[in-house]
Parts: sequence; C-alpha cells; structure tokens
Amino acid sequence: MTSLRQRMTEDMQVRNLALNTQTSYVQQVSLFARHFDKSPELLGPEDIRAYQVYLTNERKLATGSVLIAVAALRFLYKVSLKKDWAFEDVIPAPHKPERLPVIPSPEEVVHFLGCVGSTKHRAILTSCYAAGLRISESIHLKPTDIDSQRMVIRVDQGKGQKDRYVMLSPRLLETLRSYWKAIRPKDWLFEGNVPGQPINRSSVELACQKARRLSCMRKPITPHSLRHAFAVHLLEAGTDVRTIQLLLGHRSLATTARYLRIATSKVCSASSPLDLLPRPIPVEPEPNTHQHF
Repeated sequence: MTSLRQRMTEDMQVRNLALNTQTSYVQQVSLFARHFDKSPELLGPEDIRAYQVYLTNERKLATGSVLIAVAALRFLYKVSLKKDWAFEDVIPAPHKPERLPVIPSPEEVVHFLGCVGSTKHRAILTSCYAAGLRISESIHLKPTDIDSQRMVIRVDQGKGQKDRYVMLSPRLLETLRSYWKAIRPKDWLFEGNVPGQPINRSSVELACQKARRLSCMRKPITPHSLRHAFAVHLLEAGTDVRTIQLLLGHRSLATTARYLRIATSKVCSASSPLDLLPRPIPVEPEPNTHQHF
C-alpha cells in the first residue's frame, strides 16, 4: 500500500465514511492512477479533465458511475492532498438526468409476492415493501429487531449510519413468524449459506427477477422498487410526506417529496381542462333523402 493510499484510507476512516464508500473511492483513485501510470500527486487539473473526457466519451460510462469517480477525486485532492482549488470548476460533476421510478400497483405487488418461491426470499421482499426497507437493511435484520410488543422494527445503522424505527405491519409479523417457525434462524433473521453471515443481496435480487418472470409483469421490479412502492402507496392512502420521510430514513424532505410526482392521488386529483370544457352542441342530423337504389 502506498503512503498516499494509506493517508486517504485514514482520512476516510476518521470521517467515519461507510465501508462501501471507502472501498469505492480507493478503487476509483486506483483506476485514475493506473490510467496515467503515475501517482495522483503528480497529476493536475488538465489530467483530471482529460480523464473525465475519457470516462464519458471513450468508456461511455453512465452519469452515476462518472459521479462516483468525481466524488472520489474530489475527496483525494481536497482532503488528502489539501489542494486549494475551485473544485466545482476543476472537477465538475456531470448533470444527472432525473428519472422517476416505475411503481407497481398494490394488486401487482400482491401478484408478484405470490410468485416468489422461497419462503425466505418472500419474507425478505415482503419486508422491503411492508416497511419500506432497503435490501441491505432487510437482509441485516436480527430476530431481536422485530418488536411485536410495540409493533415496530428497529433498523440498526441503516444508510448514513442512522438507526430508525419503522412500523411492523400485522400481516408482515404473521409472515415473519411463519418463516421463523419453519427456519429457526439464530444470529441473523435471514441467514445465508455461510454460517454466521446474513444472506447476500445478489441471491435475493436473482430470486426477485425469477419471480418477475413467473409473474409475467411488464414493469421492471426490484427490491428497491418495492421500497418506492411503499412510499407511493402510503402517499396515495393519505399519509403525510414528513412521516414517510422518517419511515424511509431520508435526510432531506426534498428526496421524499419527489414521490408526490408519482402518486396518482396527487397527480390525478386535478381535472384535465378537456373535462372542464362545455359539452359541444349536438349537430342536427341531416333530413333523410329518398334513395332510389
């Protein structure tokens, strides 16, 4: 490990960045250095610009992937190398297209969950929908996180290293109890094939895609789209945005508010101007003329 990598790793550790973020940043900086076959300490703004052009035009990476590289390079040069640059200009972030998720209807959710073959996978995906959990939060649940007395689920160190409580639906509790009686998990509610470890997310995602094929649904559906559906269906049922923000664990209310653009009860509550137009005056039918043939 080079001294610069060691310094950057320590800088991320003292700021308590998530482990996945640390791994991603180190990987991105390593790719940057390998591209020029030089230490980042010897590279400057023109090299960074050339690398961004390479990622965009030659590698044709998605905007999200370029944004990860930008974040890693900004951290390296701003924090670890302490460069006094105007980072918005030197390492600009590309504009990310704003896309709205495709949301399954409640009926489609019921149909989809019914097509999940494994009891364990069905319990995990049901948890994503019933409590608005991220897949990483769902698979890291422990039996002790299910509080049937208070009817809440404790999410321990979710995204952003924040604890929160979410509602425990009576129907979800029934599903989890049936699963627990059948499997009898110990350390983790959803144990994987490796003893003492939770199930890994890729196996859940594969089960999700298998169920989608069996359900013949045209809409894309993933564990995360079930979380989106949780938020939208709550909005359509009249739950206020602030409550949904707390349940989802969003830092910003603006992040939650985008669901207002998807909820049909909000989008379709106004009448189209077409429906407000006066009814057209019926046209008088022409008098019948005699036909000779």
